[in-house]
Amino acid sequence: MDLLSALNELEELIESSGKVPLTRKVMVNEDSILDLLDRIRTTIPEEIRQAKWIIQEREKVMNDSQKEAMRIVESAQKQVERQAEDSEIARKAKTVAEEIIARAEQVAQEMREGAQSYADEILGALQDRLNRINQQIEQGRSELKAMK
Repeated sequence: MDLLSALNELEELIESSGKVPLTRKVMVNEDSILDLLDRIRTTIPEEIRQAKWIIQEREKVMNDSQKEAMRIVESAQKQVERQAEDSEIARKAKTVAEEIIARAEQVAQEMREGAQSYADEILGALQDRLNRINQQIEQGRSELKAMK
């Protein structure tokens, strides 16, 4: 069961429940709402697992970008060493190597920033969803308590 569909069901239950005359309150079937809340509670851990997976993927992307940067740096260094025989070639190779290193560091930095930004967006969205769910649960419980 998907968290959003459970929340939609909860909303439909509330909207289709009998209204208390002259108030904004509704009367809901306690068993139905408690069942939906239990299903929501069991779905939330899946959302958290997905967030952890996103963090792990971000770390993997960062590690891969660092490895790629190191590979590019090593490649540039080997290229410089091979061309060091002639001073003009060595000077040009050093310039090229520095450009490659700078480009590799820039690419790695952009990848890290992109991965961090993506993970932050996903975690922020998840946090917002969880906050809304928590507010809806608290509101539902408050209304249930008010009905007693």
